[in-house]
Amino acid sequence: MTVSFELSEEQQMMKEEMHTFAKEVVRPQGRHYDETAETPYEIIQEAAKIGLYSWEGVAGMFGDPTGLMFPVVNEELAWGDAGINLAIFGTTLGLSGITGRGTPEQIGRWAPECFGTPEDIHFSAYCVTEAEAGSDLSGMKTTARKDGDDWVLNGRKYFITNGGLPKTVHVVVASVEPELGTRGQASFVVPPGTPGLEMGHKEVKMGIRASHTAEVLLDDVRVPSDCLLGGEERLRASLDRARRGESSRSQAAMGTLEGSRPIVGAQAVGIARAAFEYALDYAKTRHAFGGPIVEKQAIAYMLADMRTKIDAARLLVWRACWMGRAGKTFEAGEGSMAKLMAAEAAVSVTQQAIQILGGHGYVADHPVEQWHRDSLVYKLFEGTDQILWLIVASAIANTRIR
Repeated sequence: MTVSFELSEEQQMMKEEMHTFAKEVVRPQGRHYDETAETPYEIIQEAAKIGLYSWEGVAGMFGDPTGLMFPVVNEELAWGDAGINLAIFGTTLGLSGITGRGTPEQIGRWAPECFGTPEDIHFSAYCVTEAEAGSDLSGMKTTARKDGDDWVLNGRKYFITNGGLPKTVHVVVASVEPELGTRGQASFVVPPGTPGLEMGHKEVKMGIRASHTAEVLLDDVRVPSDCLLGGEERLRASLDRARRGESSRSQAAMGTLEGSRPIVGAQAVGIARAAFEYALDYAKTRHAFGGPIVEKQAIAYMLADMRTKIDAARLLVWRACWMGRAGKTFEAGEGSMAKLMAAEAAVSVTQQAIQILGGHGYVADHPVEQWHRDSLVYKLFEGTDQILWLIVASAIANTRIR
């Protein structure tokens, strides 16, 4: 068996194209959107013009047989700016909810609507998290009840990427039979402009500020039955199995998050790489004690540690993405491992970059302070470190650990 870590010609071309886009379009605007916390519509439009922000573009990246195209693209764009990268690819969360649970007809109907066109940008949002249902989805309070041919949704979702933005396809996870816990939940598409869905409080975040995050309020939101992802027959069968106490595959919402964690890890690797490269360049040009500080062991050892962490994280991300594309089971929580290592690398490397720059690293004249702020969320969203440790520990021990 041949093992290679070399990117194919197509992957290398995409990497170079995305690096150019990140360098020339994304990074120059990173500070502006960090300060204003606005949604970067113009940059998303530019991404749409080159086919990056589109259903066809994302499907092509996901269709890469090695599974590496999407993490490669995410690393390059996060190297440019993590918040803008999330603004571009936040839509894939809602899209994953649709493709993971929807029928072929529903995917064909709603997947293109998640992007729109370069002239008419749309978004999607995956609405799962609540005040008492973050890592523990069994505490979900949002409800869905059948009323004639429609479903009526009520509840409040927190920390939702793209939540409440105009022209957004919201995918809402709600409890149909609360007594069944997570097995009594279902996912619904709420089309743009549906009465009763509103944006609540927009979050003011420490980092990734170009990515819109807000509450989503659902007040008697009425959607037709064909907006139930997977269809009613599938839901009835699933609820019947749960009532009988029969085993089931892992809960759909958590499955969507587990599948996206390596991609989140790729973003964290991009932040870490940006900070490392900046600190390395600085260390080569900054002179102290008779020469460039890169020649001092204290600095050189930090740079060696930073590069080692980045490469180790990337390898775990690539392994998990390859396994996911190949349909292999994450028997040891490999998806969670990748995100854990990448988040730790991003936080550690950006902190070390600040240390290498000294006082210059603490002020906004240099980007490393922003990159450090951006990095911290990667230890929180799509699974905190503690939850991911639990997933990995349970997998390797083959038992339920509380």
